[in-house]
Amino acid sequence: MTDQSATGTSQIRLLDRLLLRWLAGRVQMSVLVSQPEPRMVGQYARGKQMLAGNFLVAGELIEAQGAVPFAGRTAAATEAMHGFGWLDHLAAVGDREARALAQAGLRDWIARFGKGKGPGWAPGLVGRRIIRWIAHAIFLMQGMEEHDQRQFLHALALHAAYLERRAGKAASGLPRIEAQVGLLYATLSLEGMSDRIAASHDAVLAAARAQITEDGGIATRNPEELLQAFELLAWAIQAMADHGHQISAQAVELLDRMAGALRVVRHADGALARFHGGGRGRDGALTAALVLRDAINPAQTMSNADMAMGFVRLSGGRSSVIVDAAAPPLKAAPARAHASTLAFELTSNRRPLIVSFGDGSEFGAEWHRASRATASHSTLAFEGYSSSRFATQHQARLELADGPRHVGVEFRHAPYSRAVRLSHDGYLPSHGLEHLRYLDLSSDGCVLIGEDSLIATSKRSMARFDEVMARTGGAGVPFALRFHLHPEAEPSLDMNATAVSVLLRSGEIWVFRADGLHLALAPSVYLEKGRLKPRPSQQIVLSLRATGYTSQINWSLSKAQDTPLAIRDTVQADPFAVPEL
Repeated sequence: MTDQSATGTSQIRLLDRLLLRWLAGRVQMSVLVSQPEPRMVGQYARGKQMLAGNFLVAGELIEAQGAVPFAGRTAAATEAMHGFGWLDHLAAVGDREARALAQAGLRDWIARFGKGKGPGWAPGLVGRRIIRWIAHAIFLMQGMEEHDQRQFLHALALHAAYLERRAGKAASGLPRIEAQVGLLYATLSLEGMSDRIAASHDAVLAAARAQITEDGGIATRNPEELLQAFELLAWAIQAMADHGHQISAQAVELLDRMAGALRVVRHADGALARFHGGGRGRDGALTAALVLRDAINPAQTMSNADMAMGFVRLSGGRSSVIVDAAAPPLKAAPARAHASTLAFELTSNRRPLIVSFGDGSEFGAEWHRASRATASHSTLAFEGYSSSRFATQHQARLELADGPRHVGVEFRHAPYSRAVRLSHDGYLPSHGLEHLRYLDLSSDGCVLIGEDSLIATSKRSMARFDEVMARTGGAGVPFALRFHLHPEAEPSLDMNATAVSVLLRSGEIWVFRADGLHLALAPSVYLEKGRLKPRPSQQIVLSLRATGYTSQINWSLSKAQDTPLAIRDTVQADPFAVPEL
């Protein structure tokens, strides 16, 4: 952050403090006249962990026995606690003990921060918090002392008054949508605000439309962020319908476009592809949001698009392949974008097989940078290079400064397969070579055939490659094809290291081969949100050298012949088990 932008942010915070101090003495206690049904998907196990004094937020474990902590070591953890998302998990438990802890946390927050103090007063964060307060109002207020109820209702009124003045000034993107949806919840639920419902609805729609592209995606190309925006819009539309208000056709059309994009980036197991800072999504959140959308507009048919938001989806049988088929979002999210062009993920039934590192932001700066490199994704990378370039090390924030200028996508579907040919020129400036990738998934989902090529197509690119070759003494330019495996996938080398068998927990066996080339297994990691440490895993690596203007590697990943076409996959985690931290 520059000195100028830091000064601007400080001035905004000062203005917010002055506004809140002025509002606190003038806002009168409000009354809840209605309550939108809570649509949030909480996790029972997380709620039980909180009751045991363990709050796992933003990759940080905060211990607080019998209380709710509102200060973490990182800004992300502190913001998560002030956003009251933890309330969803306590509500999922829903017993007397969970309610008592939620009420204690609410009382403590109002006493310490309720008049504008502390870090929890950015407009987007206020919107996130008031959504939870209103949605879980019955859970919170049951058995609450009258004095505490009055304090809660006054805090709701202060939040609403603040958002009326500041929601439109929230940071663009998800924070502005959160702020506007929070204000809409307030206009629907608090006494005396019904005359502002229509204007608030229009503001929600404007905030969402400003972020969503024509194909239903989001500019940051982060699938999990798209899901969060989709949830917020779906909650807002359903809340309007529940209160008897007409839903605009524009809002429904926007929701349908977003649903189509989400189906493209959804794997066969219902989880999201993990690219550009996004994770798999909270368990059940995507399904719940899509079900809600179907209830809002049951007449809309399911989208069968093969591509959205720069991602390609191939599906066959019970398998899904999702490919990053566009340049990174260098303008929309340079500090979170990944150098993952042409990387893919493969899921079979309920089991992820080929994956990427994921988002490392919750595990520290070094993991964050490492997770964004091309070598952390399942694709081709030159040794020591990524397909997109990071800014200089001297910058406080390591941003992607440059990437592929052109990414080609050409579908080549056939009656018995779904196929796509892709290309990118990210290595043209550094090596004079373009990367071409061909992926072909059989209609039964049992065989994925791949072909990766490097090619110099012009005299200029050939001259550049010759320069790079000269530096190697004619030994060839080293590169590697990497296929990162999920931690629960168990690989083993077969046939004198010319094949790798991968056993999934479902009992499926997949076999990887590559033109008889020597294969190696190497350590990898799986960075999973909601865990304290990276999970160790393995990767299949083909280490090669480019010695000419054209190099080509053919490979295949197929189910073993003795693997049944359909497996009854009954191995699953107990949803009520509380995992160890």
